[in-house]
Amino acid sequence: MNGYLNDILIDDLVECGLLTKEQQAEAAREQSVRGGSLCEILLAKNTVTERQLMGCYARRHHLNPVVLDTLRIEADILELIPEKVAVYYKAVPLGRAGNTLTVAMTDPLNIFALDDLALITNLKITPVVAQVGDIQAKLEKHYHQAEDAADIIATMESADDVVEAGPTERELNIDKMRDDTGAAPVVKLINVMLTQAIDERASDIHFEPFERKISIRFRIDGVMYERSAPPAVMYRAIVSRIKVISQLDIAEHRLPQDGRFRIRTKGRDVDFRVSTLPTTYGEKVVLRVLDKAYQSMDVDKLDMDAVSLDRFKVALDAPHGMILVTGPTGSGKTTTLYACLQRLNTPKVNIVTVEDPVEYQFHGINQVQVNADIHLTFAAGLRSILRQDPDIVMVGEVRDLETADIAVKAALTGHLVLTTIHTNDAASTFARMVDMKVEPYLIASAVNLIAAQRLGRRLCMRCKRRVTVTADVLERAQFPFDLIAEPTFFGPHGCQYCRQTGYTGRLAFIEVLIVTDEIRRLILTNTEAPKIKVLALQQGMMSLRRSGLLRAAQGVTSVEEVLRVTGAD
Repeated sequence: MNGYLNDILIDDLVECGLLTKEQQAEAAREQSVRGGSLCEILLAKNTVTERQLMGCYARRHHLNPVVLDTLRIEADILELIPEKVAVYYKAVPLGRAGNTLTVAMTDPLNIFALDDLALITNLKITPVVAQVGDIQAKLEKHYHQAEDAADIIATMESADDVVEAGPTERELNIDKMRDDTGAAPVVKLINVMLTQAIDERASDIHFEPFERKISIRFRIDGVMYERSAPPAVMYRAIVSRIKVISQLDIAEHRLPQDGRFRIRTKGRDVDFRVSTLPTTYGEKVVLRVLDKAYQSMDVDKLDMDAVSLDRFKVALDAPHGMILVTGPTGSGKTTTLYACLQRLNTPKVNIVTVEDPVEYQFHGINQVQVNADIHLTFAAGLRSILRQDPDIVMVGEVRDLETADIAVKAALTGHLVLTTIHTNDAASTFARMVDMKVEPYLIASAVNLIAAQRLGRRLCMRCKRRVTVTADVLERAQFPFDLIAEPTFFGPHGCQYCRQTGYTGRLAFIEVLIVTDEIRRLILTNTEAPKIKVLALQQGMMSLRRSGLLRAAQGVTSVEEVLRVTGAD
C-alpha cells in the first residue's frame, strides 16, 4: 500500500497552499461521479504531484522523505534484506549506522513490515518514505541482475550450443534456474525472455520465423515491440524448448498445437498459454502471459463511471437473467467476467464455467475446459453444467445457435448466465443473436445487461504533459461538453519509467446497456442497432466514445488513444 495516497492528507495540502478549496471541491464532485480516492483524482488531473503528497505525509507523521534516483547503495547493504522480503514490503535498505538500518518504504507505518525487517536483519529499523515508482525502479535495478537476453544471444552462434532442452515439469522455478550457470544458452534465453516479458507487463510473446532471420516481439499495452533475436539457426531449438515445458509433441511440425505451463518468479506464479502454428519458414509460437498481478479482478476497479457501475452491480445481484460482455479479441472481456465471478463467488452459490481455454483458476469456482477432440464443445459443456445444479453459469463465448439457445433458456429458467459475444457495440448484440436464429421474444426476456468495452493505453503519470486540443477536433470527436464544460487534456511524452512510450498500463472504456421495458418492447418489433442505441442513450447509457473522452478529460489517457480504439457514436 502507498501510505501517502491517503485522503487524510487533503487538509494538509490545503493548509500548505498546494491545493485550493475550489480544487478540493471539484475533486470531491468528480469522486461522487466515478468513485475512487481523492488523492488519485488529484494526481490524475496533475493538480498535485506524488512528491508533494509524499512531503505532506512525511510532515504529518514526522518522517524523512527521500528521492532515490541519485542514491548509490552499497552491495553489502542490499544483502541485509532478502530479495523476496524487499519486493513483498516494497522496502529498500539505504545505509547502516551501527545497530540501525535506514530503509526506504512506500508505507513506513506498517508495523508488521518493520517488525519483520528488524527480525530478519537483527537491526533497529529507521523507516523513511519514498515514491512507489522510485522504490520499484531500485528493486528491479539491484535485485534482478540476471543476464540480459542480448548477452545470451551473443553466445548463441551455432547449433552446437544446444544441449538438453531442460526440465519437463509443468511448473518451473525461474528464480532458481536463472542462477544455473551450467544451463544451455537456449534454456537461459527462454528463462530471461519470460521474466523480461513479465517485468515489462507484456500480454503476449511472439516468436516468428522468416527466410533469413527470426523475430521476437512483445505486445505491451496492445502495441507490438521488437526485442533482440538470436541467430536463425537457433530457432528450432527455441521452439523445442517451449514445446518441452508446455508438454507438446516436439516431433509434430505440421499441425497447430496448444499447451500451457506455469513458472514461479519473484514470489508469485505466472501462467503461460502456448500456441504453435506452421508457417512457410517454420512454426510460429505465441505465448499469452497470464499474470494475475496486473489483472484487476474487482468490479469496482473496471474504470466504469459511477452510473454504469451501479447498473452493473444491479444486474449482478439479479437472481436470474443474462449478462453479455462484447468487444473484439483482446478487449478484456474475460477479465471483466472473472471480476464479476469474483464478486459473486461465495459459499452460498454454485458457480460453474465452461471456457476455451481456462485462463485463470479460482478457488470455489468449478471450471470446465472445452475440448473439441472429444466433442466437449461449449454447447455440450453447457448442457452438462445445467445438470450440476448451478446458480451461476459462465460461458466463455456464444459462437453458434446451439450454445446461444441453451444459454438463453438457462437464463429464463432461474440461472444467472454470464457470457461474451463478438459485436462492435452493445446495441448490435441483439441483431447478432437474431442472426444466430434466436427468437427476439427469448432475447427480450432473457437479457438483463450488455456491456461493450475496449482497452486503451493509460498515460504515464510521471511524464504526461498538458496539451491543447482544438474545439474543432473535440466537436468532431463528439466530446460531451454537457458533462465537462472546460476540459483539460494531457498527452504522452516519454521517460525512463514508461520506456519512452508515454504510456504505462491500460484502462477499459465501457458502455453499459440496461435492457429496460422500453428496450424490450423495441426488440420485439425491431432489433436494428441504431434505433436501440438511440433509445439506450436517451435512457442514460454512456457510449464507448463518450466514456473514453471523459477519461481523457480526467488526464488518465489521451484524446488520440480514445479515437484510436473507439468509433463514433
